[in-house]
This record gives sequence, C-alpha cells and structure tokens, in this order.
Amino acid sequence: MANKNNEHQTHRTISRDGTEIAGRVHGQGPPLVLVHSPVHDGDIAWQALLPHLTDRFTCYLPSLRGRGLSGDNPDHSPPRFQEDINAFADSIGNPVYVMGWSDGGSLALGAAAHSKAVAAVVAYEPSVYTVMREDDLARFSASIEQGGAATADGRLTDAARIFHQFVCTEEEFAALDAGYIDRQARLFPLMMRETRQSASYDGAQPTDPEVLGQINVPVLVLLAQRSRLSTWFTDSSQHVARYVANAQVRELPEVGHFAPMVAPESVAGEIVRFFTRS
Repeated sequence: MANKNNEHQTHRTISRDGTEIAGRVHGQGPPLVLVHSPVHDGDIAWQALLPHLTDRFTCYLPSLRGRGLSGDNPDHSPPRFQEDINAFADSIGNPVYVMGWSDGGSLALGAAAHSKAVAAVVAYEPSVYTVMREDDLARFSASIEQGGAATADGRLTDAARIFHQFVCTEEEFAALDAGYIDRQARLFPLMMRETRQSASYDGAQPTDPEVLGQINVPVLVLLAQRSRLSTWFTDSSQHVARYVANAQVRELPEVGHFAPMVAPESVAGEIVRFFTRS
C-alpha cells in the first residue's frame, strides 16, 4: 500500500476475480479515488485536473483492468469493472471520497451502492445508456461502427479521432494537447473488445434504479452546459437525481464533457467545495 504523504507511489489491490488493480498516488489529505472512463487510463485522464487537487486530497488514480499499471483478464464485462473499483475503494479504508467521469461516474455511483468505504461521490456527466434517445443512440452506434472499422484496419489514431469528435465539441477537441490522441489511440482495440462484451451483457448496471436506490451517501452530479451530447447527459443526470436520495445536480457554465482535461479549474473547484462540506 502506498504512503499517503508521498508523491509517485502506487496502490495495489486484488479484484474479486484475482485481477490486480493498481494506480499511482499523489498528494496528501483525505483519500480521493478518481475513476476514469474506458476511453482512458488512470494516468491519461487526470493529468490536467490533478494539480488542482493534490494540496487538499491524497489522489488515487486506479486504472481499469488491461490499462495502465493494472493487470488484465479475458473478462471485461461491466460487472468486472464495478468489482475493480469496489475492491480498490475498499482496500484504502474508511472513509474515501470517489469522483468519476462519464462511464467512470457510473462506476463511482456503483461503488457508493456496494462499498461501505465510500463517504461521498462526485459524478461528472455519468453515462446512463438506458435513457439515451434515438438520435444520440444512432450517432453513438455509428461512431462505434466507424471506430471499429478503423481499429480493424490498424488505423488507431483515426479510430480515436472518430470517437472524440462524437463526444467532444470542436473547441474541446482543438484544446486537447498534441500528443493526447496518439496516447489514447492504443486503447482502442481494448475498447472495441469491451464494447462487444458490454453489448451481450444484460445484467445489473450501476445506474439501475434499484442500485441507485441503495446509495445513502451525499452525491453531486456535475452537468456541463456546453456538452456536445447535452440531451443525453441531462437525461442521465436527472435519472441519477431521481433515484439517489441524497443527490444534487449542479450545472457548470461555459464548459463541455471534456472539462476535466481542458477546463480543470472549474471542475476542481466543485470537487473541493463538495467534499469539504461532506
């Protein structure tokens, strides 16, 4: 286990099926687990946000299986991801704060439902696929199909661009640093495999009403005013607020879905205020 008062340490734990889940540790203060989406790993997702948090929190950056410092396993189905994050939060001890982004926001909510270690959650535009409307679903399916074809051809950078242009505004895409797409592109074969496994899974999800109804800790859902997929993320946020007893939704003006990378100050301010009050 990492020393919370030292930078550049690593925290490791074992998920339920024996897969090692690991992440770097930065900063000092109360423990805060940052949960990335499947598009990233624990290092890629938080480079911009981290400097705004490490003076207040010990930030743990786990990577989901098959990414970053974590081990791998053939099973990348949705329940395994949830077990990865539950195990990581439990291994730190009580209490722990959790912040998740996009699909990672949904996993953070699932951890609050299943782990007694979680004291409060911030979910930045969590993804609830069951409320996605037909037009967004059609665009999402098209981006996955096109990205899958590019991945199969070995055009990983093209695949990454296709996906990011689906979810990012033009301004956000332009603001990403020059090497970001190249770093992220290597994850696309894994993402395509996970997409296939997810499509064939019909079990419980962390955003199911009965799961959200089990959460009894404070939850803040952050909604970006300028998200490219604003209808979907608005519907997702309202879904969470409807079923989580202690949830509040706060809209962030002038930013989009990729604010944790391109406008980190606005996101960090909300995280600090919420967890400080909690």
